[in-house]
Amino acid sequence: MVYYILAFIVFLVDQGVKYLVATQMNIGDEIPVIGNFFVITSHRNAGAAFGILQNQRWFFIVVTIVVVVALVWYLQKVKNSPHKLLPVALSLVLGGAIGNFLDRALTGEVVDFVQLNFGSYTFPIFNIADSAICIGVALIVLETLLEGRREKAAAKIEGNETHE
Repeated sequence: MVYYILAFIVFLVDQGVKYLVATQMNIGDEIPVIGNFFVITSHRNAGAAFGILQNQRWFFIVVTIVVVVALVWYLQKVKNSPHKLLPVALSLVLGGAIGNFLDRALTGEVVDFVQLNFGSYTFPIFNIADSAICIGVALIVLETLLEGRREKAAAKIEGNETHE
C-alpha cells in the first residue's frame, strides 16, 4: 500500500502546483526563483516530452492507460521484493503518468512550469509529473544495474562453493 500512497502523493503535489500555476498565472508569465537559472513559467504542452507529437491527445490517453495498467501489474508483482528501489521507482512513474494523464484527458494539454536556463540555452519547460517519471526511470535503470551486480556476485559465490 505504501507504494500507491507514494504515487498518490506525487499525483497530488503535481496537480496542486499545476492548479496554482494555471489559476494564478497567465500563459507566458514568469516568476524568477533563482535569478534567470530557475524560473516558474506558465506554459501548456499539447505534446509529449520536449513538445514532440503535438496534438495527439487520444494517442497519449491510450498509451498512458496501457502504461498505467502495466505499472500497477508490475508493482503488484515486485512490491514484496527485498529490494525496495524498484517499487519506489515504479511508484514515481505511476504518480507522474497519472498526473499528466489527467491533464490530457481533461484539457488536451499538460501544464508545464519549471524552466531552467543554462546561459543562452533554455531546457524545455516541464512539471513535477515529468520529473517524477524521469527520476523513476533513472531509478529503474539503477536497479537493473544493481540487480546485474547482485546476480554476478551470487554466481561468483555459487562458483566458489561448488569448488570447495
